[in-house]
Amino acid sequence: MHLSTVKQPQQATWSVGDYAAVGARTLLTSELLCESVDLHAGERVLDVACGSGNAALAAARRFCRVVGVDDVPELLERAHQRAQAEGLEVTFLEGDAEDLPFPDGSFEVVLSACDAMFTPDQERTVGELLRVCRPGGRIGMVNWTPSGYVGELVAAIGRHLPPPAGLKPPVLQGSQERLRELFGTQVAVTAPRRSLLWRFLSAEHQVEFFAGFHGPTAKVLQALGPDRAGALKAELLEVARRFDVSEDDTLVLRLDYLEVVVRKPVWL
Repeated sequence: MHLSTVKQPQQATWSVGDYAAVGARTLLTSELLCESVDLHAGERVLDVACGSGNAALAAARRFCRVVGVDDVPELLERAHQRAQAEGLEVTFLEGDAEDLPFPDGSFEVVLSACDAMFTPDQERTVGELLRVCRPGGRIGMVNWTPSGYVGELVAAIGRHLPPPAGLKPPVLQGSQERLRELFGTQVAVTAPRRSLLWRFLSAEHQVEFFAGFHGPTAKVLQALGPDRAGALKAELLEVARRFDVSEDDTLVLRLDYLEVVVRKPVWL
């Protein structure tokens, strides 16, 4: 299978539901990432696979010169609306994370919060992040871990509707070993493990929220039909409860991720 054949169906998947509603609840990871990459006002910043704009907007709040790129027009429109509502200056463009429409070394900082890790060709995407980052610049990523909630969510969905053959699981990029494979030994990579807490009324509330708003979950449930969809929902409930750290009858869902900061050498 050629990875390019996966791109259009994947793009359609992220158009299902309303991923902006999910992304709005991961905003904290982008704000913390901008601090970890030490953004400075006036720097040129690119947010790759920007979705509804979390990292792009976080950078714009720090008076950076920001461009966001994504291949889902609906999400770009939501990002534009958010920027207008906050009076932030960001340029949002439709584009492919595996083929970024910028010359080499165009940006001091390249960001991706939770999204570039889901592109089909991981090697090509990371190559593009490095290419458009200027020598001496920084790359910052939020990557969900394989053993955390998102990793278990991806695994559960895959058991009910297997992904195309040849695709590497996106959450592999939430491991130190995979990051080293992708970025190589010539760049300095730090990736401490962090946790984000999501708060819901209950595990049932969380599963129904994802069924309505999270594109990959909604798409699979639609494809399975009522009986098989019910079995998947039951498994998703079990996964949510496994990562619940609350001390009452609500759900406090712990999501583990790596906060990746890459420093590109001046000679690369």
